Amino acid sequence: MSKTSKTDSEILKEWKKATLANNFIFYKVMRHHPEACKYLLEMLLNIKIKRMKMSNEEIIEVDKDAKSIRLDVYVTETKRMHDIELQVINTSELPKRSRYYSALMDLDNLKPGEKYNKLKDSHVIFICLEDVFENRLPVNTFENICQEDGVTKLNDRSYKHFFIAPRCAKMLKDEELKSFFKFLISNKAANQYTSELDSYVKDAKQNMQWRIQFMNYERQRTYDIDYGREQQAIEASINLLKEKIDPKIIAKCEKLPLKKVLELQEQIAVKA
Repeated sequence: MSKTSKTDSEILKEWKKATLANNFIFYKVMRHHPEACKYLLEMLLNIKIKRMKMSNEEIIEVDKDAKSIRLDVYVTETKRMHDIELQVINTSELPKRSRYYSALMDLDNLKPGEKYNKLKDSHVIFICLEDVFENRLPVNTFENICQEDGVTKLNDRSYKHFFIAPRCAKMLKDEELKSFFKFLISNKAANQYTSELDSYVKDAKQNMQWRIQFMNYERQRTYDIDYGREQQAIEASINLLKEKIDPKIIAKCEKLPLKKVLELQEQIAVKA
């Protein structure tokens, strides 16, 4: 089966070319420069933050059998909590991811025995480099509203925000926020804030420890992709073998070695 794994040389080139639009760099810059993160949050949501806490925990694990998540930038205030995620490509699963992230943030926030009204306002923010909804809007904000009248709000104080970077860079009225999205797309700083971000990105790329983390992260990510594809191909091959399809045809279609398909055929015969 064809592999997507990158060589260390290829990963190193990615590191050298990386900008704030790279998930890893975005995560490092925002987590290690809280004031820059605070300013971005204030611009995105048009709010003022007096005091905030940047979570030290990268991973939220509710139960050993439940799917854990790593939040890119998890910030809490007295009455609000925020998660900022940079989404480079449209994976078509963002709506449900936002639902899951919001739920886990709630579980992480509410202590055992506390009443539900202790829950903080929840804001899950996706900064998307691709147009997720294709509705020509720069910003898409969602909250729960009654379907019957289209007006009555559930008032659960749970919000999902999707900022479409290319549209935000052209259509927003707020020039400061508009400049941020232009910088995210073009890597060209045009004001004090984006110049600061530019310097933070350059500093991050000089950090040897972070470079090693990035390379390890990319190795593992491409391995996981290869493994996932191989498992899908194996599952599909097993189903096709049960339908008596020629192993040579299966091997060609699923891009698996013929030897592997024949092994699967033997396993099916043993179990039959």
